[in-house]
Amino acid sequence: MHGRGTSERDLFGLLDVLDPERRLAGACPRGPLSLPPGGFHWYVVPRVGLPGPGDLRRHLPQARRLACRPRARDGDPARAHDPRRLLAGRRDGLGARRARRPPARPAGILALSGFIPTVPGFEVSEENLRGLPVAIAHGSQDPIIGVQFGRDARDRATAAGADVLYLESAVPHTIDPRAVPQLVDWVGARP
Repeated sequence: MHGRGTSERDLFGLLDVLDPERRLAGACPRGPLSLPPGGFHWYVVPRVGLPGPGDLRRHLPQARRLACRPRARDGDPARAHDPRRLLAGRRDGLGARRARRPPARPAGILALSGFIPTVPGFEVSEENLRGLPVAIAHGSQDPIIGVQFGRDARDRATAAGADVLYLESAVPHTIDPRAVPQLVDWVGARP
């Protein structure tokens, strides 16, 4: 799932990089809001880490439906309903939320330069994260979403019992190419 101010095209190229054997179905949905200065968004963010609770609650169900019903990137309808899902994205942190009826458990969560939102009623669920593989990659020089958000996500996921791989490198708001081989291995280890 893409971050603020961009589109579904932002991460599409990573599908074949992270899963070169195409074992998993890939989907890159577009956020429902178009806001200044441009691009698409999943919710309004008055301040980094603190999204507007109304938008988050309104659009989170759509994001979860899209994540739970991906279309196979190769068009194979048999693979479109494959239960092996990996939730991945930049910035938005939608995979760890406590839900009344959680969707089927994903194979893992891959978070790139992201954060776990601070919104009342949006708590990290130990039940949802216990034993779940989570990979977090964040740049220590990120001027958009400071590294403290990545470290906080690592600490909260670890405290909730997730199996966390945390990669931090001295890069800005981008994916460090040196981290990609570790992320490919991590994705390849998912069932």
